[in-house]
Amino acid sequence: MSDAAILINTAVAVIATVVLIVRFKVNPVISLVIGAAYLGLAVGLGVKKTVETISTGFGDIMMEVGLLIAFGVLMGSILNETGAIRRLVEHLLKTFGPGRLPYTMGLACATVLQSIFLDVLLVISAPLARRLAPKIGRLGTARMATAMAISLECGIVFMVPGVGALALAGLLGVPLGKMLLFGLLIVVPTVVIAIAIMTFLFRRGLWKEESDENHELFEAEEPLHDGGAPTGPGAPFRNNSSGRGQPADVPPAGTQGSAVAVAEETRQEPALILLFAPLLLSLVLIAAGAILEIAKIEIAPVQFVGEPIIALLIGLVGTCIVGRYTVGQKRVEAGISAGFRESGQILLLTGVGGSLAAAVTAAGVGDILGGFFTASHVAPLVVVWVIAAVLHIAVGSVTLSAITAAGLLAPIAPALGLDPVLIALAAGAGSLFMVHVTSNTFWLLQSLLGQTTRGALKSVTLGVSVASVVALGLVTVLSLFI
Repeated sequence: MSDAAILINTAVAVIATVVLIVRFKVNPVISLVIGAAYLGLAVGLGVKKTVETISTGFGDIMMEVGLLIAFGVLMGSILNETGAIRRLVEHLLKTFGPGRLPYTMGLACATVLQSIFLDVLLVISAPLARRLAPKIGRLGTARMATAMAISLECGIVFMVPGVGALALAGLLGVPLGKMLLFGLLIVVPTVVIAIAIMTFLFRRGLWKEESDENHELFEAEEPLHDGGAPTGPGAPFRNNSSGRGQPADVPPAGTQGSAVAVAEETRQEPALILLFAPLLLSLVLIAAGAILEIAKIEIAPVQFVGEPIIALLIGLVGTCIVGRYTVGQKRVEAGISAGFRESGQILLLTGVGGSLAAAVTAAGVGDILGGFFTASHVAPLVVVWVIAAVLHIAVGSVTLSAITAAGLLAPIAPALGLDPVLIALAAGAGSLFMVHVTSNTFWLLQSLLGQTTRGALKSVTLGVSVASVVALGLVTVLSLFI
């Protein structure tokens, strides 16, 4: 089969996958498998070889990142049960003050909180961000909404153990420690620069409070009290002994109004660093293992615990122990059950992304595309970014578009002499472009942060798109050094 025919069939497979998802509302997992099957048959692999390629691609990526994704999601789910996120936000407010809150909360969500499934992290942290917005002063809602959107979306594709970052690393064969280090180099300045740019634009008149904010939805809510948790509808809840939800800052029935009981409960809360210590330890171990590998230093015990699977397993065990000590075994088990539910579709989506990538490789697309580029690093990175951006505009899924773009371009990396980590970062950057009405994250941010649709188009769509372009620039600069 000619090169042109192979490329045409590859384009048809990708477009058909997008149409199935967007037009016919077919689940992305099923659509990706159909696309991979079509491509294999269309380029002449045959029935048996096509099925083997799909199965092998799924198995290979699961071998690379399956346990990593599961461990990361489980850790995040248990952290959710311990109330760690609420307390972290309160601590950031007290430590850095309201003026710096968009940056500090944004960096926290983009880095240390990325083990938590995005929708869960958003639902937990958005009500807190909304109540903290008035403390920032003018443009508080705009700045907090933008900070949340940018940090959540950037973290998922750049920062280990975000599920997008794990999937990209697995697809492209990037050592997880390396993805952690270089992802951190990209995500921190991207979040800070993008928030600063959007703040500048808001202050120059981009944000119109009367048309961009929806105050009616939250009129009945009480503000966040200094040093306390939010109250009113949407406040974080804890489970009491009867299993019914109860606002986190309200003492159990029979002790309401007792200042002594509230003070005693506050004193009994464990140190915040204790809640996050296992997760932070995992990241430190992974980074240490990566540094030793780069420096070509062999220290067997450190290399063992620095292996990502072992490091995240240590973090998960530690999180379970801390959770059992702080909230009890039943709550830990509830967190684990929720984590298993959340990780199922993520694992399937990541796996079939590997199937499509395997079909693209087997079809020989990589060799064909490799001949289209020069040895320059810049042009291929822009191509990766554009492909991921176009896919995201059509599909509305950051993770899916990043995985698909990376799978399509991964085969050309050896021909270009381009480090796979750069492809992973460029695909992640492109997948952030134009988060809009096809994304469930868009509507969650719009409703939970008290914005109109017009306001969300500014804070979410424009804000994350700015971050996407900033990240591409940073990845391009990074490509000059590695």
